[in-house]
This record gives sequence, structure tokens and C-alpha cells, in this order.
Amino acid sequence: MPPAAINEGPPVTPRPSATVLLIQGDSPWELLMMRRPGGADFAPGAYVFPGGTVHDDDRAFDDFLRAAAVRELFEEVGVLLVPGARDDECARVRELVSAGASFGSALHSLGLAPAFDELVMFARWVTPALLTRRFDARFYLARMADGQSITPQEGEVTDWLWIAPSLALTSPDIALVYATRAVLESVAEAADASSLFARARGLQDIPVVEPRIVQTAQGWEIVRD
Repeated sequence: MPPAAINEGPPVTPRPSATVLLIQGDSPWELLMMRRPGGADFAPGAYVFPGGTVHDDDRAFDDFLRAAAVRELFEEVGVLLVPGARDDECARVRELVSAGASFGSALHSLGLAPAFDELVMFARWVTPALLTRRFDARFYLARMADGQSITPQEGEVTDWLWIAPSLALTSPDIALVYATRAVLESVAEAADASSLFARARGLQDIPVVEPRIVQTAQGWEIVRD
């Protein structure tokens, strides 16, 4: 862990954020991972799931966390979680956003509404208190929409792939940050996507995972209680 990332003052308030595990297939099943550029502010060069922090425009929706998840999924990989949306609708939203419209207003002007019910929350992670950049991240499951194509955001996504979690965990070509690896481990044993979604929908409470960062003889390490 780079020393510059360590916060020597009071803990920074975590920024609310949302991340989507986009899934295709059922048995077998795969999820979408994307690689961030080397100069990215978060996880440079690592493979992650689409996601990001809540924006002010997201708060126009009652469920601003799911709104952020839908927006980030569209911005980063071009997938639009809107009932019945296909590539044509994606292109129209993209045109409006490129012309200066917010994501929410673009949907509204086209008579589209995000499918929040298609996002199933299954995990929540909070960045360790000692770090200068902190996130309160909700993780959601969602299925890849029929009739849509992956359209990665230029400059923000340098590669993307569909991959089984077990392969993502073992491939020497895929760099993973701590939280991404842990989330992959939590879903890798699911025999099929249907059982994974059923398990997530059956959760009564979503535990908050807040790892700690400690200094050891080998350097800074992240640990979970």
C-alpha cells in the first residue's frame, strides 16, 4: 500500500457508491470485468466491475444508489438497464448525454425508466478508515440485457471480458484489488446464476464489511476481523 494513501488525520467520510456484477448465461455463467487505465484514480491497471460514486443527478431518484448503479453501468460499458431497451435505445441515450443532457433527463425525455428491480444487492463494503480515498460501496447482481452490446467508455476502460469467477481468480493476466478478489470469491462457488440470484434475494440483512489496514513487518496489509 503506498504511504501517500494513508490518512494521518481524522477518518475521511466514505463516498456512497454502487458496483454491478453483470452476468450472462446460467449454467455455466460468466460475469463482466473491465480493466481501468494505468492512470486511473481508482484501481489503475486492475480488472474491476462497472461502478462508481453517486452523483448529484442520481439523487433525483428515490433510490439514488441503484440510480448510480444503472448510470455507471451505462457510462462505463454501454449497458442500459431499462425494460426492453436494445442497442437503438442505448444509442439515443448516448447521443443525448453527449449533447449535454444528464443521464436521468435523457431517460426521461425518451420515456424510459431504469429497472431498479433488476438490481439485486448482495454485499456492502466500506474502505478501511486509514485511507485517504474511501467508498461505501453497494454491490448488485444484474443480468445482461438481450439485444444490447458492450460499448466500453473510451479512456476509462482499456479492456473488458466475460469470464467465470474461478478463472478470474486464478488467471495470471488479471490483476485484482482486495475487494474485487473477495467479492469474486464470495460468488465463485455458485453452480448456476439462478441460485446466485436466489441466494442474494433471500438475504434478510446485508452485512457491512469494513476491512482494516495495519502495518506489519512486511508493510501495510488489509485484514478482516
